[in-house]
Amino acid sequence: MTPTEGFTFDFRPGAIRVGAGCVARLGDELDRLGYDRAMLVSGRTVGRTDAVVDPIREGLGDRLVAEFPETTPEKTLGTALDGLETARDHDVDVAVAVGGGSTLDVAKVLGALSSHDDARATAERAIETGDLSVSDGGEPLPIVAVPTTLAGADLSDLAGVTLTLDRGTELDGADAGSSGEGPPSGGVSDPRLMPEALFYDSDLYRTTPTSVLTASAMNGFDKGIEALYSPLATPITDGTAARGLRLLRSGLGTLRAEPMNEARLREVLSGIVAVQYGLAGREGYRASIIHAFGHGFSHGYDVHQGTIHGVVAPHVLRYLFSEIDGRRDLLAEALGVDATGGPEATAGAVIQAVAGVRDDLGLPNRLRDIDGVDQSDFPDVAAAIHDDDLLAVAPDGLDPTPEAIVAILERAW
Repeated sequence: MTPTEGFTFDFRPGAIRVGAGCVARLGDELDRLGYDRAMLVSGRTVGRTDAVVDPIREGLGDRLVAEFPETTPEKTLGTALDGLETARDHDVDVAVAVGGGSTLDVAKVLGALSSHDDARATAERAIETGDLSVSDGGEPLPIVAVPTTLAGADLSDLAGVTLTLDRGTELDGADAGSSGEGPPSGGVSDPRLMPEALFYDSDLYRTTPTSVLTASAMNGFDKGIEALYSPLATPITDGTAARGLRLLRSGLGTLRAEPMNEARLREVLSGIVAVQYGLAGREGYRASIIHAFGHGFSHGYDVHQGTIHGVVAPHVLRYLFSEIDGRRDLLAEALGVDATGGPEATAGAVIQAVAGVRDDLGLPNRLRDIDGVDQSDFPDVAAAIHDDDLLAVAPDGLDPTPEAIVAILERAW
């Protein structure tokens, strides 16, 4: 979309804080919002890592009345339901979600369930129908987010979940990858699930394993790429995504340093906020084909989506530029590469810049180098990518067949 065509932009994030030690202000923010009984929601590792949770506990003070350190990468509906029961047992009025995308998704699903009088019946119905929503007449439990990864799932009002009440579900590649076995995935999206406040504390990011930071950073970086060529792009999201990409390219190198440079880390956090600002709005989600490829490996493969992104993004972009313009000049400007050599040279420079980010992050550059990925699975993976909701919002003129998707995967092999 160009400014002359007009646009719609409806995005309502909560208050955003970025900086070292900012979680010390959690209590002040809860006071401002009118909440005084918080539950800390986190993963089993994060929730038992004192370097992460102690500063949050101190920031919340006596407002912290319960902890639920039980989320897992499987992010099942049963986990969210158990978390809601814990919240209700302690009369909680706000969930403080700490960690990565899985924890934030569980917190949002917990919030959606909380809006229903009979949450268990709602969960059971979601398993039968595949549909989960916030009740029209209810209000979800509010969320305050404290991210510790860089995938960019924070400034968002949607969440994915595995539709099972079995919290112990393990979806490994042998059981669910190529065969398609295992519980299905579902999702929920509603503006009322947007976190009411977000705290990006660089001190907490220093506790996150480097491998998690680098893989998640690739995922977040690609959100900025996709926001620019999304059919739902606006001048506002163009500006935030482009600025975010510049900040990320400048700062990402510090993620592998010991110790990380504070100024560069602050650039990274500011960049992650910027690339996802407006990504999830009332008009739709502005991620697209690269993320659909990532989702193709998300159910049944024990691999971070960002690692998949690092391998496939250059190949997906090469396919994209072979079919459409893809706003390559704007991408080149955002990435700080030469756009004066003509369309093909510009496309090549963009692809090279994205591959360079992957290499700087130390991520694999071939699918064959990722444990658990099998070339024989490509037809099934391609089918999942083709059916992914985000492929429906690919740039105008881009409609890959399953065969074309397999060909991209083969080139990435």
